[in-house]
Amino acid sequence: MAAQHKGDLSSAERKILQVIAAGDVQEAAQLLAGEEVRVNCLDEYGMTPLMHAAYKGKADMCRLLLQHGANVNCNQHEYGYTALMFAGLSGRTDITSMMLDAGAETNQVNSVGRTAAQMAAFVGQHDCVTVINNFFSLAKLEFYTRPHGLETEPRLPPTLAGPLHRIIMTTNLNPVKIVLLVKENPVLVNVAALEKCHQVMDLLCEQCVKQQDMNEVLAMKMHYISCVLQKCLAFLKKRDDKLDALVKSLLKGRDSDGFPQYQEKFIRDCIRKFPYCEATLLQELGNDPTAFSVLNQAITGQMAFVDANYCATCGEKGADKRCSLCKAVTYCSLSCQKLHWFAHKKMCRCLQEQDADLEKDSPKLKELKDDESDLVMETANFLQELCLRAEEQVAAAGGCPAELRDFPPPLLRDLPSPKTEATAQQGP
Repeated sequence: MAAQHKGDLSSAERKILQVIAAGDVQEAAQLLAGEEVRVNCLDEYGMTPLMHAAYKGKADMCRLLLQHGANVNCNQHEYGYTALMFAGLSGRTDITSMMLDAGAETNQVNSVGRTAAQMAAFVGQHDCVTVINNFFSLAKLEFYTRPHGLETEPRLPPTLAGPLHRIIMTTNLNPVKIVLLVKENPVLVNVAALEKCHQVMDLLCEQCVKQQDMNEVLAMKMHYISCVLQKCLAFLKKRDDKLDALVKSLLKGRDSDGFPQYQEKFIRDCIRKFPYCEATLLQELGNDPTAFSVLNQAITGQMAFVDANYCATCGEKGADKRCSLCKAVTYCSLSCQKLHWFAHKKMCRCLQEQDADLEKDSPKLKELKDDESDLVMETANFLQELCLRAEEQVAAAGGCPAELRDFPPPLLRDLPSPKTEATAQQGP
């Protein structure tokens, strides 16, 4: 195939770029079915149709182009941008995941040496950054579903690959959330299955550390998930068939302030057991940063401004349901609220009282009584009358006296000029 040149577009290829901007998937499918449209054609800036669709946030269009063989790693853009970079800039996590599933390289850099995750972080698309940083190819996990060398059976049964991959891909590191994901898959709620899963996670952790381009972030995540799976395994061996006791243990708060002390200690133990580095967290229990927040920031990246509510049970972002009594705790679903109620009910009344005290102490507009209101009106009328008299006297004298023209008005004289004020703020 001849090398493509930027801007060398047929009329049908120019039309498909317009169709992508309009979002008409059916017309785009008809154009792609013809021979006049090259799915990887380049406009004058070196952008492919897939890049246009990703940047404009057209998920269905991206899916269609990928089905027709669009090159997800094309980087002939004038500044070296890829489709994954445009997906991150658009802020669409579904399109970002789609590019990653199609084989997008996360380590490609643009003309200024920035990766897709760094570009997304620069424009504040932290959800896309989290998706990119937490991506793990299913093919790498399926490697363990086949026997190798002298092995007579695979390390991981094929039926466990899908459920385990879903846990690996989660961006929510709250241990309650991971346990709930285990509970959602009956094939995982089994002693033999969990033993195989956590052993594979340990192998993946070792692989991330010992590979040529060491990935400590992903290694820490694999180790952490392995620890949670081992905790599930330990509770299953205690005849906790549904892992309900483990969920309650992680949610149970101490009597003084409701802080989940068991969960905090568990996460600190996970970090401390990481076999490839020493991590000692000396912060006092109950104060920020908690072990969960430290782990979450290390793996998903720090966020300067967080404008979202998190579920008090599983830590899911975007919780939109609030306790109707204290209005201080948020949840992502009714099931999470029911799970957390045994711990929250001890603190709910205390939070209500704190909210009432804050409302009581907050400044309010003073309501004037009738006699006070009349006094204010009389004062205003008196001042207005004085101003009118002064204007009449100035008009009768033929204007402002000469000795007063050389002086600024008294009220304005006391105000510093902008230049003086700026100098005062800068200091000597």
